[in-house]
Amino acid sequence: MEFKYGIDELTVDKALAISNDSLSAIITKEAKEKVNNCRDKVIKIAKSNKAVYGINTGFGPLCDVQITPEETSKLQENLLITHAVGVGEPIDKKLSKIMMICKVHALCQGFSGIRLEVIERIIYCIDNDILPVVPEQGSVGASGDLAPLSHLFLPLLGEGEFWVNNVIVSAKEVLKKHNLKPFKLEAKEGLALINGTQFILAHTIIGLDKMNYLLNLADVSGAMSLEGFQGSEAPFKEILHKIRPFKGNIEVAKRMRMLLENSQNMKNHFECERVQDPYSMRCIPQVHGASRNAYYHLNELAEIEMNAVTDNPIVLSETEAISGGNFHGQPLAMAIDYCSLASSELGNIADRRCYLLLEGKYGLPRLLTEAGGLNSGFMIPQYTTAALVTENKSLCFPPSADSIPTSLGQEDHVSMGSISGRQFNQILGNIEKILAIELMYAAQALEFRRPNAFSEIIEENFTIIRNNVPKLEEDRILKDDINTLISMVKNRAFRIN
Repeated sequence: MEFKYGIDELTVDKALAISNDSLSAIITKEAKEKVNNCRDKVIKIAKSNKAVYGINTGFGPLCDVQITPEETSKLQENLLITHAVGVGEPIDKKLSKIMMICKVHALCQGFSGIRLEVIERIIYCIDNDILPVVPEQGSVGASGDLAPLSHLFLPLLGEGEFWVNNVIVSAKEVLKKHNLKPFKLEAKEGLALINGTQFILAHTIIGLDKMNYLLNLADVSGAMSLEGFQGSEAPFKEILHKIRPFKGNIEVAKRMRMLLENSQNMKNHFECERVQDPYSMRCIPQVHGASRNAYYHLNELAEIEMNAVTDNPIVLSETEAISGGNFHGQPLAMAIDYCSLASSELGNIADRRCYLLLEGKYGLPRLLTEAGGLNSGFMIPQYTTAALVTENKSLCFPPSADSIPTSLGQEDHVSMGSISGRQFNQILGNIEKILAIELMYAAQALEFRRPNAFSEIIEENFTIIRNNVPKLEEDRILKDDINTLISMVKNRAFRIN
């Protein structure tokens, strides 16, 4: 199976598969024809006397300055050089690769006017893991991700830097090693390369993949905590959610029934005197489900964006190139901020469940230790979850709610979506840590429900934890246990279905 750039529909899974080298991607004859036809249109526009933005004019506030055909190449190269002003740490190499994959797919749709050989050079770099160094800060998310995309494609000119075995090496040196000559960009090509939302989009793709797993894992950790707490299954009954049929809620309730299926421990207290559980147990479908609804929405928008053309101007014919706003990051930025809030809430409710398991109710010892007093048990890791929850709350300010004019007011409303994407992934990183601690707490709580047996999937996850982290009998340094579980969450070691 091969993915066809500019022809097939790109999805989150396919973008990740191409970046992981588990799916090959090619440019077909059909896509090449679209690219070449659009390039012919640009050449004719560039030679005409009609001023067309970015093809024979300056950029931004200089859009009213017409450029001669002889100056065109210098204009496009200056564009990349002057816009490569990113700062901060380099983004992960995988993000750089996904940015390139998404950009190639957009360019191959035949509305950008770039030469085929430039696209083929980018594909060569993707296929051979020749990945540019891109700073994490500097994009305002319109006109797209100008600074990061400039850094991403400076190496085409022999400028900038590549990663070589986790070492930063000059582009000139790497190109020479691969017998590749630097390009001289031509009309429209600089704009085609650096206008677009691929920095925002790559962060969204990585975030969506991570969020999908963490949504499922949050259900697992919640179910394990419920088992340890000996809470009620009743709030997960199908009929309850059919009469308030939010898609995410229905899915989570279904998963909770699956996760608790045939649990002896749940049946053991079926006739107990408790009337209801606290919200963090009882409302798992409503809270986790609301987060799922946000995920579904962002995933839908991201897949539209992955298959869109987001540079500027868009070349429609030999006489028409529209300077619009397809590069504006707002459609993704607002939904990313929504998903940041939704992800943060997974941690918020997980921290509350951790707290409940420490209270010493319903047969559990206080602080989940039978040797309290001399031993603090699991008192302190909940301080860590509380700190992480508050950190996430501070990261939930929506960058898309802000805009600072740039380019002498020509670009007077920007999305700040690049910051949204970075914050989204920071929050998800904290959720990995919070859920790791909840899993540690839940496993300890389950120890006090023996000899009761749990559902098959909870028993399996309990065994996975105990194979790596032993039961806490007396106080010990828990940092190593926590880091082990965080690593297991990151590496997706748990069974979620």
